[in-house]
Amino acid sequence: MIDLHSHIIPSVDDGVGSPDEARQLARLAAAEGVEAIAATPHVRTDFPTTPEQMERGVAELREDFRSAGIPVRVLFGGEIALERLGDLEPDDLRRFTLAQTGRYLLLETPYHGSPLALAPAVKSLRESRITPLVAHPERNADVQRRPELVETLVELGAVVQVTAASLDGRFGRSTQRTARALLARRLVHVLASDAHGPDRRDAGLTVALAAVGDDALAHYLVDEAPEAISLGLPVRPPPRLRRRRFRWF
Repeated sequence: MIDLHSHIIPSVDDGVGSPDEARQLARLAAAEGVEAIAATPHVRTDFPTTPEQMERGVAELREDFRSAGIPVRVLFGGEIALERLGDLEPDDLRRFTLAQTGRYLLLETPYHGSPLALAPAVKSLRESRITPLVAHPERNADVQRRPELVETLVELGAVVQVTAASLDGRFGRSTQRTARALLARRLVHVLASDAHGPDRRDAGLTVALAAVGDDALAHYLVDEAPEAISLGLPVRPPPRLRRRRFRWF
């Protein structure tokens, strides 16, 4: 599995607070089959992470995990808030793209207000040949009332990431219902942890995959689509959700 959303760089945002916590989180992820994690620190007003901070953090984690024998690759990335998007130079945006392919950028969905506020940003990024990976729209109150709002962003060319804790119920019933509705509408391309620490929103992908209830879709969400994104390749549309006994793991 490849986890494309985590806050694993120590002490740059509200994620892990120390190298030891980062190691614990990486070991938990490796134990359930994750072989690569994208370090995607917040890039927003309260956590104005720079590309240099992110790149330095990734380099340090790679060396630390190598020395500790932790078999998890760390990929470049960043979770970009809408209010910061216009402040970033084109080269900074490229450096924050997932795995620095220049192709996919993790874009944070606001928790309040319509997700359609992202539409101009999606259009602008697509014109720059960058595909937004829209993070956790299922946690937005407007999307919880109207999941179909996400269709507009996908039609504009975005791909969508749902958080594992949303799907398996750790974020409450409303968020879980919305995550399932988005899956049923074929609007989810990636399942990721959004892990903030070994004891907060831990990796937990296997539990969430069991909640998908469809082995082909589960494989797509944590393997096929994330691998394509990490390589800068096109992502095919999600397979249709078929309810049956889960057998993938």
